[in-house]
Amino acid sequence: MFSPTPWLLGTVAGIALQLQQAQLWPVGSYAALACVSLALLALAWRWRRGVLGLLLACCAALGAGYAQVGWRAAAFDARAMASALEGRDLVVTGVVEGLPQRGQDAMSFRLRTEQAQFQGQAVVLPDLLALAWYTGHGWAHAALPVGVGSTPETQADRERALQHALQPPAQLLPGERWRLTVRLKAPHGQRNPHGFDHELRLWEQGVQAVGYVRTSARDLPPMRLQEARGQWIERARLATRQAIAKAVAEPALAGVIAALVMGDQSAIERADWDVFRATGVAHLMSISGLHITLFAWLAAMAIGALWRSSAHWTPSWCLLVPAHVAGAWGGLALAGAYAVFSGWAVPAQRTVCMLAVAVLLRSSAHRWPWPQVWLAAMAAVLLIDPWAMHQAGFWLSFVAVGMLFATDAGQQPERPVPARSMFAAAQRVGHALVRLLREQWVMTLALTPLTLVLFQQVSVVGLLANALAIPWVTLVVTPLALVGMLFPPAWSVSAFMLAGLMDFLGVLSQWSWAVLERPAAPWWCAAAGLLGGLLMVMRWPLAVRCLGLPLMLPVLLWQPARPPLGAFELLAFDIGQGSAVLVRTATQSLLYDAGPRYSRESDAGHRVLVPVLRALGERPGWLVLSHSDTDHTGGARALLASQPQMQVLSSLDPGHSLLLGQPSHVSCRAGQRWRWDGVDFEILHPSEHDAGRLRKPNALSCILRISGAAGLGSALLTGDIEAAQEAELVERGLPKTDWLMVPHHGSRTSSSPALLDAVQPRWAVVQAGYRNRFGHPAAQVLERYHARGIPVIETTRCGAATWRSDAPRQMQCLREHFPRYWHHRIGTVGMSEPAASQGILRP
Repeated sequence: MFSPTPWLLGTVAGIALQLQQAQLWPVGSYAALACVSLALLALAWRWRRGVLGLLLACCAALGAGYAQVGWRAAAFDARAMASALEGRDLVVTGVVEGLPQRGQDAMSFRLRTEQAQFQGQAVVLPDLLALAWYTGHGWAHAALPVGVGSTPETQADRERALQHALQPPAQLLPGERWRLTVRLKAPHGQRNPHGFDHELRLWEQGVQAVGYVRTSARDLPPMRLQEARGQWIERARLATRQAIAKAVAEPALAGVIAALVMGDQSAIERADWDVFRATGVAHLMSISGLHITLFAWLAAMAIGALWRSSAHWTPSWCLLVPAHVAGAWGGLALAGAYAVFSGWAVPAQRTVCMLAVAVLLRSSAHRWPWPQVWLAAMAAVLLIDPWAMHQAGFWLSFVAVGMLFATDAGQQPERPVPARSMFAAAQRVGHALVRLLREQWVMTLALTPLTLVLFQQVSVVGLLANALAIPWVTLVVTPLALVGMLFPPAWSVSAFMLAGLMDFLGVLSQWSWAVLERPAAPWWCAAAGLLGGLLMVMRWPLAVRCLGLPLMLPVLLWQPARPPLGAFELLAFDIGQGSAVLVRTATQSLLYDAGPRYSRESDAGHRVLVPVLRALGERPGWLVLSHSDTDHTGGARALLASQPQMQVLSSLDPGHSLLLGQPSHVSCRAGQRWRWDGVDFEILHPSEHDAGRLRKPNALSCILRISGAAGLGSALLTGDIEAAQEAELVERGLPKTDWLMVPHHGSRTSSSPALLDAVQPRWAVVQAGYRNRFGHPAAQVLERYHARGIPVIETTRCGAATWRSDAPRQMQCLREHFPRYWHHRIGTVGMSEPAASQGILRP
């Protein structure tokens, strides 16, 4: 009989290998691989008693895992949106799926498509769309009636119906059928170093097109065709979320209660998430494995007790199925239902799979070693959702459980102390507390290296915070929140219990040393750190455990490589329609512009720049804000809050809201110069005269020229200057440059022939959003660059672009350096011939 270990290892390894593919194979290739795996399986069965059989079994499982994920991905990719339909006004009929999310600017929801038309002709769209319905002038106070916009009896009725229909409804219900005019595009996320992979998230969720509802006067108005039907789980989740919001007056507390009851993490406010991460308790503030395990245990005890008591009227059933077996399977079923109700996140999947393996083995009188149970749960989760392997939660969940298994292996269970006295009861409670504290110590120490690699920060106060938060949230707040589903006043009690904890966590998070931040280390540092953490928490002799300390040093002391003296590096972020460039020298750095504000709830600073600066270990000395447009200053507030040491150099008016309370602001003026590590920085524009006569923000853009030591390259950062300012610069004398920020994102108002002839750049970089509404970069502007043989790098195609002055002929594009098949590709990354290796371009 085969050991399950090679099968499980092979399955996990096959799935992991397939996720490294840059491009998918044809579906037939995966089918052929599956046939080869079946042949290997037959050979493994023939030689099943030897080492060769184990190797063949592992290879067969590897091929099968690779083939099934590849086949699923290829079949899904075949239904991708046709590029010819991007940006078109389409009339779509479909059903609302999942929980709509209501924000300050828009209602976001998913639509399962049934049919679609373009100019009266049927077209094929992906099955699932991610849509936003923007609020316009505000939210309607009543739901849109069925049939609005279809058959108004009078012109006045039609006008009133149309005006009402242009606003989003007060709420969208899962299961409603709608006819909407939408404008779509392929999912295209931002690709930055150590950044969040939004395209993978949408791929994993089955979304192949994103867009928004069109509500202009010339569009067919939205119409609800059918009331909500089906999707009773999602409707129950929505009703629960609304009931919690009604029962708990404080929105922040209501959001956390909703996350604990139904896994709605989006209900938690961003400021609260920052507190939870700083104190290391973020894993508790949603449906976690601990909560589901507790739920399963309580359900199993209750069902087992009911089963025993039912022996009086159904003795045959009790004899057929023992009470402990009935309780275990009943608890598993209820835990699975709870996990589905909570959204079926990775921690829930992992917990249910582990519980299922444990219950199955216990019921069949088998006992697997813990590594096999652990591997079986991992393989089950990956077979359901292979792309979960790229989630940080996947690794944190399985590594934490594996560490607890490993450190408890071989330990004899403690003898229960009879509770015949208060002393004995206190002793039993003390043992439980000691065990809880030890497990928390194990998880904190062992997961520190992995947390630093994944998030580049770890909570120093996490052990203290979790020592209080774990028992309080698990044994008090969460049970009361679950009771609220049957008795709603319990939600108010749960919120009251939660409020004190949040106040305590808020105080901890304000400590200056509450969070340790380190640059992102490579994978080998994480592996060494995890091994070191495991050694330090094992129940082994102290001399052996101390060997783990040096293994943890690489992840704690790692520093990314920097340019040599006299050279500098530019990182042009992929931040959509806006500008942000990081300039690094041997020991210093500055940030030129802060990117756009995406909405009232999100900006480039919080979403992109702050995490990347943390991952790179950068603390810039200066923030240069070229001018006041929000696509250049949108992320400044988040940056200044995260990096308070930064001084601001800008053309902003001294009374600008960003500069209030900012004592270290300096107005940029032509002639300002400084030198860092042999690299010269000079402001070329605006002059004092310009500042007095120009009023248009674009015309006041701070222009920064950077020059390395002799022969080590130069760069020109131009903001949004237009042709008039370009002419003035050329007239004053503008030297050649190696790297040019294309002025004004490639607008027709800029990049004049005179400027291009003067600077003759080796590279030109455009930071603009994918399919942005301004049409940047303009076709005629790109033609000017092409006519002069200047390669243009667009961040929409390239992702974040990295250039070093000591290697001026090379440009590294992140989309080409780390390609994956789920990433959107819109053609060549530049206008020059690429050097096909490692995403490096050469002019």
